[in-house]
Amino acid sequence: MRTKLTLTIEQDVIKVAKIYAKEKGKSLSELIENYLKILTIKMSSDVKLSPRVKKLKGSIKLPIGFDYKKALAEELSKKYSK
Repeated sequence: MRTKLTLTIEQDVIKVAKIYAKEKGKSLSELIENYLKILTIKMSSDVKLSPRVKKLKGSIKLPIGFDYKKALAEELSKKYSK
């Protein structure tokens, strides 16, 4: 069963997200739903990493305190503000 949900999100985030969704051929609702599904799967203790993923885990070293969410947001902002 589908249910309507009202969210309050920053206008700039919505603008970039709509562009991204359009490029991917998806609706913003689909993107948000899929993201929430991923979050809930990650929270599940039943999720097991494949041997390949386990091997790759930790292979990238980032500076202490690196904020990947901020870096991603900045890159997306640059890409879509043109």
